[in-house]
Amino acid sequence: MRARDLAIQYETVTTETDALAAARLMAEHRLPGLLVLDGRGVPRAILPASQMIKMLVPEYVLEDPTLAAVIDEKHADRLCAALRGRTVGDCLSSKATPPPIASPDDTALEVAALMAQQRSPLVAVVEQNPGGARLLGVITAAHLLDRLLDVTPPTP
Repeated sequence: MRARDLAIQYETVTTETDALAAARLMAEHRLPGLLVLDGRGVPRAILPASQMIKMLVPEYVLEDPTLAAVIDEKHADRLCAALRGRTVGDCLSSKATPPPIASPDDTALEVAALMAQQRSPLVAVVEQNPGGARLLGVITAAHLLDRLLDVTPPTP
């Protein structure tokens, strides 16, 4: 199996995408994160769902988690309002690094090693052309496991 064969279409956003729309996209498709593309369509970062959730939690609760117990459900139900007026770029961690990128000819083991080494739930598959790079798709950890399990003989 090569990366090009494992790659699937995946939801992408840009740094200018509305944060609330990005959160809805994650929730609707139950995604572990979103691939953030630059203006040319090249992978720039991964916005993990956990980072999006962190944006919902008030700073004072992050500093002292025991305060979460005193916030009533009425106010907790409005946490997503914190995303209003923000962009995906606002939600990216200052420590955001470029996403792991596999070439189309990389093997499943090379993709797995890249995913494990960078502790990433997904790897972008990018084809390099003289005119630039082109995103072919994404390999998620769950999809990779599923494909590897398909070719693994059952235990006797």
